[in-house]
Amino acid sequence: MYHASMKTTQLMPHTESTVFEFLETASRLERRLDRALSIRGISFSEFRLLKLLIATEAIGCSRIELATAVGLTPSAVTRALKPLEKLGYVTTSRNVRDARQSLATITAAGEQLFEDTQGAMRDLLVSLPFSGLSRQKITEFQTRLPDLQ
Repeated sequence: MYHASMKTTQLMPHTESTVFEFLETASRLERRLDRALSIRGISFSEFRLLKLLIATEAIGCSRIELATAVGLTPSAVTRALKPLEKLGYVTTSRNVRDARQSLATITAAGEQLFEDTQGAMRDLLVSLPFSGLSRQKITEFQTRLPDLQ
């Protein structure tokens, strides 16, 4: 609900449509990534989790840390990790410092799955229009992304 006492600033006419278009584009891109990775039996969210677990291989990651790093809720991370754990790609163990918390770590099979998906990911990324942009344009775009947070 809008309250008259709320301070407003001038909204540029293109702002709303730009935000919606940006989010729709991100959604379509994620669906393309899901399709490209599905030939290996994982989703883009699972790929992101595996990538993070490879980076933290020695110490593991809590579900909350994973959720924060990949932009999912802790319950979504739990749902994503369960099939990966059943298939032997990830293991979970109790945190020795906090028994209420479990740590997820990647297995050798998970590392192999991640390596196998790299080709499909590269093929899709090469097909995106970013490859035609100059390094300067990409840097300008990346520099502005934090402003959206």
